[in-house]
Amino acid sequence: MQKVEHIGIAVKSLETSVPLFEKLLDTACYKTEEVASEGVRTAFFQTGPNKIELLESTTEDGVIRKFIEKKGEGIHHIAFDVADIRAEMARLQAEGFTLLNPEPKPGADGKLVCFLHPKGTNGVLIELCSPAPGPGPLSPEGGT
Repeated sequence: MQKVEHIGIAVKSLETSVPLFEKLLDTACYKTEEVASEGVRTAFFQTGPNKIELLESTTEDGVIRKFIEKKGEGIHHIAFDVADIRAEMARLQAEGFTLLNPEPKPGADGKLVCFLHPKGTNGVLIELCSPAPGPGPLSPEGGT
């Protein structure tokens, strides 16, 4: 069973949306970051076991800007936490789902990510998330 990792919400402006969601969720934004490869700035909120990610486009032709122009601000994607992103990608591809990227790529919040095409998921953009390998205590670089 997969756990929802976060819900991504497309917004025009983090400057106006972060205070709104801080009031709505009664919690402070715990992290903002830019993901240059995706052309977005993100802001994260944790409320209990749930995470919300706000996404603002950093480019005029970015996917978030295009999404907002077409559909308006709102839910952009649902992300699921997976233990082994490559194995889950292979499983889903074998089940007939279309992956939007053939290899996992670095995403926000220290994750490796892969998206599934919404045409095969009833119009919902699905993101798979797995912790990115990082330094740990057992290898020369710190990784395990």
